Amino acid sequence: MTLTDHDAARFAGTFDRMVANIEKAVLGKTHVTRLALTCLVAGGHLLVEDNPGTGKTQLAKALANTIEGTHSRIQFTPDLLPTDITGVSVYDQATQRFVFRPGPIFAAIVLADEINRASPKTQSALLEVMEEGRVTVDGQPHSVGSPFMVIATQNPIEQAGTYRLPEAQLDRFLMKTALGYPDHDTTVELLADAENRNRSGSIEAVVRAEEVGEMSACAGQVHVDPAILGFIASIAEESRRHSHVALGLSVRGGLAFVRCAKTWALSQGRTYVTPDDVKGLAHAVLGHRILLGDEAQFSGVRVGDVIDELIDSVPAPAYRF
Repeated sequence: MTLTDHDAARFAGTFDRMVANIEKAVLGKTHVTRLALTCLVAGGHLLVEDNPGTGKTQLAKALANTIEGTHSRIQFTPDLLPTDITGVSVYDQATQRFVFRPGPIFAAIVLADEINRASPKTQSALLEVMEEGRVTVDGQPHSVGSPFMVIATQNPIEQAGTYRLPEAQLDRFLMKTALGYPDHDTTVELLADAENRNRSGSIEAVVRAEEVGEMSACAGQVHVDPAILGFIASIAEESRRHSHVALGLSVRGGLAFVRCAKTWALSQGRTYVTPDDVKGLAHAVLGHRILLGDEAQFSGVRVGDVIDELIDSVPAPAYRF
């Protein structure tokens, strides 16, 4: 399959309609909405680290309704068990057989709220499903279907009683972002509609769930010049050599970079990736994958500043379009 400019324009038009539809529920967050949709089309999962009450649940519900998919929300607590997520086999007396009862993970869009409040064992159960796209109960595999996306949240303020996600597990999230508080005008608009407690409930579908797979296949055909691949590889290598960094970008992270850049480029109506696509996605792709050293953390160095240094220090390719 060779992408044409017509294919790119059609993809970008559909993508823009999906963004506009979601923004009926999540006001004033165009960039974050585009990142979430990029994550979905690229076949990945999104980590949102933000304060309570910023619209994370509305984003997940609006995204699910936009693709005519199912939605579930799992509140992570210290006593949550892996089977509370994946499901369990129960004995049916009528048939005298064990029957699998699916858990809330079996949905197109799953909101894993405050994932760091569950035990590491429960976190691992969720992350296994994210990686494999299926759960195994009593030796029997059960596919969660497609599309499938987990939007996991973390509260950056309250850390008491939480279990920090290990770096290897953080690496399994395609991107990390934050919604943040709305600006003044958007806040006023939301307050004026205070009686509407479920803005995402009125969101209608723009595409069918199976069309997401078609969009993913289309994004996979986007051209990435070897110079762009070298640019991403150099960023990864430089991140591992940076004086403030204890753990740099992994190979999995580099692959995630390429997948995100392809989808992002196509959403802009282009059949090829540019250096600006890579730069624009750097914070979302690298923010949770770069681990600062102890001395850097004590000195108040921020991951975002390190990412900016990396992008500035690695020369972008002289790419002709």
